[in-house]
Amino acid sequence: MGDRPDLDLLQGTLDMLILKVLAREPLHGYAIAQEIGRISRALLQVPQGSLYPALHRLENRGLLSAAWTETDTGRAAKVYRLTRQGRARLEREVADWRRLSEAIQLILQTE
Repeated sequence: MGDRPDLDLLQGTLDMLILKVLAREPLHGYAIAQEIGRISRALLQVPQGSLYPALHRLENRGLLSAAWTETDTGRAAKVYRLTRQGRARLEREVADWRRLSEAIQLILQTE
């Protein structure tokens, strides 16, 4: 934060953001990072060194499934898709995030 144009992701929020982006449509890793950047108006940038370990972790936990496909350019890409378990987890995490952000907002409003 500070002088940087992008914001540091709070620990634990990357998983939720990945799940949310994949709730709309299956995507490969690079497209997931691009979509997070686009939706956040470039305030959030996800480095590959954080993204791919998170994708593997979510896949290992059964929250994502993945399959190799060929892209429009003819390259192989691993496309991730939200599982039913991942969708349920996303709903819980969004509810938790909303409660947390409401509590923080209450604190920030105090004088």
